[in-house]
Amino acid sequence: MTYRSSSESETEAIGGLLAASASPGDVLLLSGTLGAGKTVLVRGFLHALGFHGPVRSPTFNLIQTFDTTPPVVHADLYRLHSAEGLGLEDYLTDSIALIEWPERAPGFFGRQFTEVRIQVCSENGREIIVEQIRG
Repeated sequence: MTYRSSSESETEAIGGLLAASASPGDVLLLSGTLGAGKTVLVRGFLHALGFHGPVRSPTFNLIQTFDTTPPVVHADLYRLHSAEGLGLEDYLTDSIALIEWPERAPGFFGRQFTEVRIQVCSENGREIIVEQIRG
């Protein structure tokens, strides 16, 4: 499925659509260049689940959990070369996992996951491509 977004609010709305069909154990791998809108999409996802606080990329603390229903874990692997030892696998059954920069941990996500690629097409336009991958 491909979505088009021309604003932050549209990207947030797409995040909300993804949240509506997600359930515990789901893993969404979010890829795109710096500033593409990965964290904006996560914000919309979390807002759709009732979280209304600030949402920032966990670049320095690596993992942030949200006590939503269902629970969500948001990880940013940008500063890593591997996800080993991070403890991320402890969250992958009871929570929905939103992982930014999954390409930093190749092979770690060998199970079924949803790949979400955000491509900047113009200054104000993005394509958000959502694809189920079976590992």
